Amino acid sequence: MSLASSLPNLNSELPMQLPPMMQNAPVSGKADGTLTTVTSNSKILVVDDEPVNIKVVRKYLQQWGYQRFVTTSDATQAFELIMHEQPDLILLDVVMPGINGLDILAKMRSHPLTKYLPVLILTAATDPETKFRALELGATDFLSKPVDPGDLAPRVRNALMVKSHQDHLKHYADELARQVRMRTAELAASRQDVILCLARAGEYRDHETGNHVLRVGLFVGEIARELGMDEDTVENMEQAALLHDVGKIGVSDLILLKPGKLTEDEFNQMKRHCEFGRNIIQPNPDLRWRALGTYSKLSGQDIPIGSSPIMAMAARIAFTHHERWDGTGYPRGLQGEEIPIEGRITAVADVYDALSSVRPYKRAFPPDECFRIMQEASGKHFDPQIFDAFSACLDRIRIIQRDFADTPTTSTPAPAGSPH
Repeated sequence: MSLASSLPNLNSELPMQLPPMMQNAPVSGKADGTLTTVTSNSKILVVDDEPVNIKVVRKYLQQWGYQRFVTTSDATQAFELIMHEQPDLILLDVVMPGINGLDILAKMRSHPLTKYLPVLILTAATDPETKFRALELGATDFLSKPVDPGDLAPRVRNALMVKSHQDHLKHYADELARQVRMRTAELAASRQDVILCLARAGEYRDHETGNHVLRVGLFVGEIARELGMDEDTVENMEQAALLHDVGKIGVSDLILLKPGKLTEDEFNQMKRHCEFGRNIIQPNPDLRWRALGTYSKLSGQDIPIGSSPIMAMAARIAFTHHERWDGTGYPRGLQGEEIPIEGRITAVADVYDALSSVRPYKRAFPPDECFRIMQEASGKHFDPQIFDAFSACLDRIRIIQRDFADTPTTSTPAPAGSPH
């Protein structure tokens, strides 16, 4: 509906005049220039099928410092224009040919990019039902035609100020989320560094290379992935498996580096590395350690040290990776699914790497012989389902084996014998 009847000098090149009460009102409105920034930077889109109405609204707002306008009198193109221009505020007529303003508003509120975009409804319709529908659909405000400039300008200002604050909060939330992601990545990297250091400390007792623990961790990841586990679980299991032999720190060098077969007493001492590993990784109940800070402050809450799921998994792996499917393993003689699945997976990975690597007490077996030995032990030493997954990803495991091969040494390995 046209506003020409209420504005006889509409086509004049002179600027429209505000009502006397508003002629001396400051444009900026705030000493800090917030409103000046809003008026100069805000983009306003006006949708009205009558070009004269667009011109009226634009002239009113220009006197208040608004400079960036996008307009259209074709309602059918309005939504596409909104999506392309991403304005800060929309002044939307209701009664238009092709598609009415309420339909455009409903479409905007159903789209995530325009769901919260402020919309001022401008219409000559005075029935309560139209106003109710507009507000129900999410209109920010409702103005009747002919537009009162004393009413239009402050409502536009208020809508844009709210939008400005919403944008500020969104940017703040985005920055906060970015910092949280960065901090989380730093903590994850720090945790990984500690795990690798601890793993190398255990492996350094046995070899001059830490590649055994790296290979076992990567083998475990491939087997877990083949079993269909989600990637977060796979990554946690890879990290946790690096600590499977950390308990060797507590075993004598005379046993660890012995080139021949261990005596029964020596083997009993070797078996204790499972218990040592669990005790090293799991939280220490000794109250003396609490004095060193076993609680960490996070967001005002007490987070107990030792509540990390990955370290709890690492403790289970260290304790159970020598258990056997048929119950003949150690240290507890657990059987079947009594053994945690991460322990069962690590058992397969650890044995394969032990068979295929040089040890002080044995030579490295060829890959085919390793597989044959393990295949015979499926259902006895190993969970047969996990061994099948290992078999299915054997090509990937051999690539890892090649890429993380041990550094050659000048020492000659002892003849094959019983593994430790």
